[in-house]
Amino acid sequence: MPGLIVVTGGSRGIGAAVVRRVARDGHRVVIGYRTAHHEAHTLAREVDGTAVQVEVSDETQVEALFDTAAELGQITGVVINAGITSPAGPLTDLRTEDLRRVLEVNVVGALLCARRAARQLVTGGAIVSLSSAAATLGSPGEYVHYAASKAAVDAMTIGLAKELGPRGIRVNAVAAGTVRTDIHHLTGIPDRPDRVAPSIPLRRPGEPEEIAEAVAWLLGDGASFTTGAVLRVAGGL
Repeated sequence: MPGLIVVTGGSRGIGAAVVRRVARDGHRVVIGYRTAHHEAHTLAREVDGTAVQVEVSDETQVEALFDTAAELGQITGVVINAGITSPAGPLTDLRTEDLRRVLEVNVVGALLCARRAARQLVTGGAIVSLSSAAATLGSPGEYVHYAASKAAVDAMTIGLAKELGPRGIRVNAVAAGTVRTDIHHLTGIPDRPDRVAPSIPLRRPGEPEEIAEAVAWLLGDGASFTTGAVLRVAGGL
């Protein structure tokens, strides 16, 4: 049944793929974005959606995003996708400001969005968070802090699923593997997807659209008895 979906970090990469995928299912979409104004508004026109600028680590801006969405109707699904990383390296070499920023966006931001979603959704609603295979692999030598932030997302998913299950609201996550997106530019290793491909059992990185398919399934009626799941879409990692 078509509804109204909020997607944070929806202007590029996996988020944009999710927006296009759920729009094909007939959902109206509210696209949360931080800096990619042109991409977000171009995508909004493409899917007849609404773009809203939001810094997810800022409570006031998160509330404004959901207030705007609520003006359009009852929110039926929330995709917590906004996330960042930082230059890669051993934990001993990482800057404190980078550690704090990754946790503010990936953990605090996810919790703020999940909290508002929990308040807003009604029976039949669904929350899907974007996690990472890094949460269980640890990403040594590259971004242990990012891996830790995604492990927190997994824990949030399991706990919130148990809290909201009695209300008929499902909460799940997709643990993505290495995917071809611009996030790798932030690590300083833009070619990382191809570099690590030989270590992936399927011998290739994923594409944003492949992750979006999993998100769409978890949002949909086909996953009506699935909650508290962390669905791994990581090519075998």
